[in-house]
Amino acid sequence: MITTFLIFGLIGWCMEVFWTGLGSLLKKDFRATSTTSIWMFFIYGSAALFTPVITAVSPLPLILRGVIYASCIFLVEYGAGILLKRFKVCPWDYSACKFSIQGVIRLDYAPVWFGVGLFFEFAYLNFIGII
Repeated sequence: MITTFLIFGLIGWCMEVFWTGLGSLLKKDFRATSTTSIWMFFIYGSAALFTPVITAVSPLPLILRGVIYASCIFLVEYGAGILLKRFKVCPWDYSACKFSIQGVIRLDYAPVWFGVGLFFEFAYLNFIGII
C-alpha cells in the first residue's frame, strides 16, 4: 500500500506539472511555467485507498468505470479542498469558474478526471499492482 501511495502521488504530481505547464503555454507563457503544492502529492497518493474499487469495477464497461472514477476523484477533491480551505492552505481556488462548487471542484473537469481515473486504473492493473 505504501509503494502504491508513493507511485500514485508521483504520477499525480507529474500530471499536475504537465497540466499547469500546458495551461501556462496556452496563455502565451512560453516558459510553460508549472505550479503544484506538496499537498497534491498526498491527495494523488490517496488514490491508493481506492485500489479495491479499481479491482472491483475493472470488469465493467469503460464508460461506467470512467464515471465511477471521476465521481471518486470529485469526492476526494471536494473533501480535501474543504479541509485545506479550513486551514487556509488550499492550493487551488475555482471560485471564479462557472461550474465550480464552493470553489473546490469544477464540474467541467469531469472529462479530465474520467481520463485520469482510467489512467490510474491502467497503471495499477498493469504495473503498480504487480510490484
